[in-house]
Amino acid sequence: MPLPSTQPAERILLGPGPSPVPQRVLRALGAPTLGHLDPQYLGFMDEACAMLREVFRTRNALTFPVSGTGMAGMECCAVNLVEPGDEVIVGVNGVFGTRMKDVMERCGATVHALETTWGDTFTLAQLQAALDAHPKTKLVGIVHAETSTGAHQPLDGFADLVHARGALLLVDAVTSLGGHELRVDDWGIDAIYSGTQKCLSCPPGLSPVSFGERSLARMDARKSKVQSWYLDVSMLRKYYTGGGGGGRVYHHTAPINMTYALREALIMVLEEGIDQRVARHAAMHQRLRAGLEQMGLSYIPSRSLHSLNCIRIPEGVDDAGVRKALLADYGIEIGGGLGPMAGKAWRIGLMGYGASIRNVDLVLAALREILHR
Repeated sequence: MPLPSTQPAERILLGPGPSPVPQRVLRALGAPTLGHLDPQYLGFMDEACAMLREVFRTRNALTFPVSGTGMAGMECCAVNLVEPGDEVIVGVNGVFGTRMKDVMERCGATVHALETTWGDTFTLAQLQAALDAHPKTKLVGIVHAETSTGAHQPLDGFADLVHARGALLLVDAVTSLGGHELRVDDWGIDAIYSGTQKCLSCPPGLSPVSFGERSLARMDARKSKVQSWYLDVSMLRKYYTGGGGGGRVYHHTAPINMTYALREALIMVLEEGIDQRVARHAAMHQRLRAGLEQMGLSYIPSRSLHSLNCIRIPEGVDDAGVRKALLADYGIEIGGGLGPMAGKAWRIGLMGYGASIRNVDLVLAALREILHR
């Protein structure tokens, strides 16, 4: 007996990701598959990379989508920029700073954790103290948008401190690219990674990355082989840019249809305008925040992301029960807390296509009704 066709339920995705995907992007995903060295496909891929440069606000030639989700971007940056024995500072104020520290340690680095309370962010003085304590640091990793806590990390002045020590600045922008102010070149970011499934409103499966000149120089000066063949940028750059002479060199079979989807999503970002898109996310955050605070709910982070709202669960309220009712009665998905915030926080994502008045007002009305029960 044949199995029934796949017919997933339609959900309103207002969790920490993935975000809602517009029909335009889904239609692009279903376009005819080409070969990964087909000239037409390479043209589509080049266009996607050029648009990523615009959205990252960088002139970095080596800006491309890693084949894999945001964690693949994190690993790609780590394995290429860190060698065994290197000293690294990583900001740890949530799950993804913790993961970055773990990944760096797996690369053989000695990692010095710059720690603060989950939900808080780091100051320039804290970074300066960490650099003073560890003068041999070769890289500083910081999470711009900590998805687990909703904390928004300011980056003003970070690069100046890091570069003064001859170190590189690596930034996690998985939940900020396309929804928050982000300027790779102006802010002196040396390497950065993100994900397609957040503010870009594309299905999960690619991780946009960008490497600046300092990062390329560090890679070119490596004394050891990159531990990952699949994520070795010395080979990937020959496929994505044709760098090193001889034109494009096959590395792996790129996810063709996901590149179509990313290209269409980026077209939509640029049609709206990056500044306008950032302003929309800010306005929807303020609308949600005002409604939640009217209900007596409060935010956990001291500096909240617009794209990911981390709310303190009131005493005596059943975390899982509320999320289950939202999904069953309204078809709305929100996220629960991670790590020490499990059972203590709700995470409401307003990302990309999902950051709309309709969705804000709907989730507020649904929460109000469920909590009133």
